[in-house]
Amino acid sequence: MAAYGLYTHIASNKFRSMLLLGGLFALVYVLVYAGALVAEVVINGNGTVAYYLSHAFQDLKVAAPVATVVAAVWIVIAYFFHQSMIDAVTGGHDVTRKEEPRLYNLLENLCISRGITMPKLKIMESPALNAFATGLNPRQYSITVTTGLLDALDDKEIEAVLGHELTHIKNGDVQLMVVAVIIAGVVGFFGELFFRLFTNFSWSSGSGGSWSSSSSSRSSSSSSDNKNSGGGAVIVIIIAIVLIVVAWLLSQVVKLALSRSREYLADAGSVELTKDPDAMISALRKIENRGELPGATSAVMELCVDNPREGFADLFATHPSVQSRVDALVKFAGGHDPGPLPDLAEETEHLEPEQAEAQAAPQGGPAPSPHGPWGDASSTASPPPVPASSPSAPSTGNPAGNPMGPWGRH
Repeated sequence: MAAYGLYTHIASNKFRSMLLLGGLFALVYVLVYAGALVAEVVINGNGTVAYYLSHAFQDLKVAAPVATVVAAVWIVIAYFFHQSMIDAVTGGHDVTRKEEPRLYNLLENLCISRGITMPKLKIMESPALNAFATGLNPRQYSITVTTGLLDALDDKEIEAVLGHELTHIKNGDVQLMVVAVIIAGVVGFFGELFFRLFTNFSWSSGSGGSWSSSSSSRSSSSSSDNKNSGGGAVIVIIIAIVLIVVAWLLSQVVKLALSRSREYLADAGSVELTKDPDAMISALRKIENRGELPGATSAVMELCVDNPREGFADLFATHPSVQSRVDALVKFAGGHDPGPLPDLAEETEHLEPEQAEAQAAPQGGPAPSPHGPWGDASSTASPPPVPASSPSAPSTGNPAGNPMGPWGRH
């Protein structure tokens, strides 16, 4: 379902969410059938390939109602408790205005200015620079921000990040991403279950080998039958492995359903809320390659402003590169890109230990460095000027002049 513009993007997200939930049950049935194949080989180790395939299909018919109930129960549990699960992984916790007045006021002002219901606010104790939104309905929506982000970004940049996450909520991206997390959880659960089945089967096969060696007095025809049945068991096990791998690959394809254009749209929505494209660009440059959340699963990283984990050959990457997002903001929102930040390790390599420690220490407040976020500590050059964020700036293009920009069509 192609989406042209914001409203069809939201409708497309809802359609994809329903499609992915249907695909969840299909994946479960594929995994159950693979498990039935393994079970048939373990229990009836003297059949042919056709015997195993037909009996496993009968097992699937018997197990399908149970598998359906299990998948449905998991969806219900995830619907009501997914935030608790994510908080358990990330260590996020609720904060009030009294605890974080700066962050709370920035979010509240954005919500009031656009009539958006204010989501819950959470803090994650981590030096990483990242943030993410979660929730499946207005009562569940929440935005989690790391302490590293609060320390490294100024008020305008934090406001831009909050606007980005609010746009994800408004556009329906959050529901789609949470559904993907649910599917990843189901596939991971059944994957571990079948791994244990394969382990047990391997142990049984080893025991069977010693039994076979002690039965050498059987007739030659019986020995031939055993070889044929043994070959059938190996083929069926290979089929089961292929099915499980295919199910895993399909679960990865779910990530591709999370169109990367959602990040362009969220960046554009942030600029619409804050009227400051340079703040969004500056925030992205500071977050770039500094957003890795230690201990977080890949499903959680897919919820974040930036996911530094790239898939194989960028095939399964869920986020466009920061550079392409910045280029879009420069071209279509009138922003200015001062370029990537220098790597902190390279920047402090030539300094004395005391100087390097002082350079790496957090600033301890919202005020930016006097050298600017891109200025070198040893340079007296001033940061690039920040022009007014006029959408009609002739040097950067008119955002209304090309409605089919990177966030207008996908």
